[in-house]
Amino acid sequence: MSGAEQTTDQKSPAIWWATTGDINAFFGLMLDNVAGLLLMTALLAGFGLPAEFTVTHMVPGTALGVMLGDIAFFFIALRMGRRQNRDDVTAMPLGLDTPSTFGMILLVLGPAFLAARAGGMTELEAARHTWHIGIWCTVMCGVLKLILAPFGQVVRDAIPRAGLLGSLAAIALVLISFFPLTHILGSPLPGLLALVMVLGTLIAHLPLPGRTPGTLGALIVAGSVYYLLCLLGVAGYEFPTTQPTVWFPTQWMESWQGTWWGAFPDAVPFLPFVLPFALATVVGGIDCTESAASAGDEYDARTVLGVEAVATFLAGLSGGVIQTTPYIGHPAYKAMGGRAAYTLATALLVGSAGIVGYFALLNAWIPAPAVYPILVFVGLEITAQTFTATPRKHYAAVVIACLPALAYLAMSLPDRIFGDSLMLAGGHTMDSLVGGPLKHDLQTLRMLSNGFIVTGLLWSWTLASMIDRKLIRAGVVMLGAAVLTCFGVMHSPIVGNRLFVPFLFGESSSLGLPGEHVAKVMEYVAGYAITGGFLIAWSWFLPKPSAADDSERSSHEPAGLSEVKPSS
Repeated sequence: MSGAEQTTDQKSPAIWWATTGDINAFFGLMLDNVAGLLLMTALLAGFGLPAEFTVTHMVPGTALGVMLGDIAFFFIALRMGRRQNRDDVTAMPLGLDTPSTFGMILLVLGPAFLAARAGGMTELEAARHTWHIGIWCTVMCGVLKLILAPFGQVVRDAIPRAGLLGSLAAIALVLISFFPLTHILGSPLPGLLALVMVLGTLIAHLPLPGRTPGTLGALIVAGSVYYLLCLLGVAGYEFPTTQPTVWFPTQWMESWQGTWWGAFPDAVPFLPFVLPFALATVVGGIDCTESAASAGDEYDARTVLGVEAVATFLAGLSGGVIQTTPYIGHPAYKAMGGRAAYTLATALLVGSAGIVGYFALLNAWIPAPAVYPILVFVGLEITAQTFTATPRKHYAAVVIACLPALAYLAMSLPDRIFGDSLMLAGGHTMDSLVGGPLKHDLQTLRMLSNGFIVTGLLWSWTLASMIDRKLIRAGVVMLGAAVLTCFGVMHSPIVGNRLFVPFLFGESSSLGLPGEHVAKVMEYVAGYAITGGFLIAWSWFLPKPSAADDSERSSHEPAGLSEVKPSS
């Protein structure tokens, strides 16, 4: 019997929201967030920003945003369980937005710090100036998401499930599964052992001795193997070294005094880089709501987006520099048996780790190969859930949503190569390549990968509408894609997916479009616009579908689809 079908005379246990499955879910969500905090510190240190400043000024507010958001989702899950008299409700997970972590540091905070140092500021002055810019960017992300949150449910109702879940599957395969897999295989002995244990327990449902949760068992066994290899001196395995821990930092509380208000003019040029990440999390939040519904938990998209918006806004006001977002792992955490305790535990640990200051110890001593397999499972479960919850006739629409994400994957290595300090010191960039097929192909990949979440959603929406013989809707979606492309929301040719307003601003402006890219951007715009017009015209020549055609198409619905939200 599904949760929605339970009758009111069936009483749920008093503490239904905490099960052994929450242990697995907790390790997955907690470690992802702790790793994000350490990544932020390490990347900023690469630009020369002192790690102690990052830990005492930026990390606490960022962690506070995660804590507030996950606590809110914990109580929302409790309310749903009481209201529906269910004991199988899984809370929506929330954490640091991974693309924003890279984007904010590499495109905003790092360059701002270097520019401040070049302008004559001392190291501390430049760090404080950078922090204030980061606060403004995070606050503005929260404001934008608050404005868009009321429209989340409307968007969710309008877009077919294939479009919403297809773009989510793309993120699951590329960001959630593939990148962690490279870290796992970087240490193959403990990594493969942990991967087999996690997949064996969580997908094949094979019990470990003593019914130990899979992620905990993998951490114990693979972690022991990892440190045994360190003890034996095997190449590539070394005991971690940690920097002196800063306990109970208070410097971040300066943000509550509003000392950053005067930095708004300095932050404005960076907003075109930052706001696309906020838009992406809005789309991702709607996707996550649909994903949770497909797993049996019907959250309101407006509530989900509102929580992430408020968490981001409050994080910024508290000195945080990275926005929060709902994580796409809800179906996976539900499959683990997670309920709501895992979000509460993550909130308390991540929040206290940032505010108390012990998060560096956690990340240093927990071997990544022993815990990253949980992310591979999350990606696999989300992708499988996408096909389970989508009409069979829309499978191709799900797959096409993944193609732009493959471009993002393909661009990740060239970006790392050209972003290496030696390449930058030598003045070697992608733009300095001699013209030819290589430069052309890399620029094509750049435009396909930038805004890949929105691109995948619109492509999938278009194909699903065509499959449903709704060519006018498909044409309108293509026209919308033309408008978004015109301003760089998708297919931006600029590194960092920066927004632009063509023709109205000069190339030196933060909203300007470099002249060498105008022709290609306008060709994309024309391509979408003409294609949209063609689809609308094509609809006039289509014969009316017969009852037999409708019956044949409905026969492609997967079993059990009636139990979840139908496609729009």
